Amino acid sequence: MKLGIFTDGLLHLGFEAALDKIAELGIQAVEIGTGNFSPAPHCHMDMLLRDDAALGKFKDAIISRDLEISALNCSGNPLHPRAEKGVHDAQVIRDTILLAERLGIGRIVLMSGCPGTPTSTDYPNWVTAQWPEDFIELLNWQWDNRAIPFWTETAAFAEQHGVTRLCFELHPGMLVYNVSSLERLRAAVGPIVGANLDPSHFFYQRMDAIEIVKALGDAIYYVHAKDARVDARNTAIYGALDMRFPVPVRDQTWRYVTLGFGHGAEYWANFTSALKSVGYDDVLSIEHEDVLMEPELAVERSVNLLKSVIF
Repeated sequence: MKLGIFTDGLLHLGFEAALDKIAELGIQAVEIGTGNFSPAPHCHMDMLLRDDAALGKFKDAIISRDLEISALNCSGNPLHPRAEKGVHDAQVIRDTILLAERLGIGRIVLMSGCPGTPTSTDYPNWVTAQWPEDFIELLNWQWDNRAIPFWTETAAFAEQHGVTRLCFELHPGMLVYNVSSLERLRAAVGPIVGANLDPSHFFYQRMDAIEIVKALGDAIYYVHAKDARVDARNTAIYGALDMRFPVPVRDQTWRYVTLGFGHGAEYWANFTSALKSVGYDDVLSIEHEDVLMEPELAVERSVNLLKSVIF
């Protein structure tokens, strides 16, 4: 396996300074945000799409430090019912596919998005209850009328431009957020659809990331190395679906943490072993979102933990 990083975790550093730090830590691969939910601090996509000299300089900065690009990340909500938002995010995805083609990359990380309702033009509606029956009717409408048509068309566009793996992050708030919803999209669109497996999103839902690895098997196309800590007392009081926001860290039911601060080295050893057992021998991309730890220290500690458990 290779050590990687989603460079948004070092967004306080300029592109080349971030690459210097990444190389210094012994990381081998970089995942670069291109827009949508990412502020894209290290990628000026418009320029890279039209300017060959800028593209060459971008690639040389990475290659000269013995790094490789593992993926481009354009996670957003292309199914957003507000037209300007959905159209924008969909265009960023298409442009990311075109940039991946120019860079010779066959894998992008993204999210499925979440539509609204047949009569809503304002807000996404994430269905998480089976009853009353209206919820299932709405969910089926979202899949049949929005998600499947959009992703079928986008997958065809991706394949035309050499992108063979659409790595969907299983994320709450999106139509694709667990095993069954990923399988639903994969069955409708085809094997170009796979998972960006980020275990941090499973912990606070009380899902077992290692069992999910075994269930998804060769549908795992990419992995984010990211941890979360669940506060047992706060969860016992407020539940995993607590919607108080914002609240102080001490009162949260869960939060993202640096690798090892939610689950120890033994857990991550078992996690990487499970990945190997299903044939995943690729990049573990560190994603830093720990609000209590300085980014460079957090990344360094994550690197040291992963180096102790990967093989």
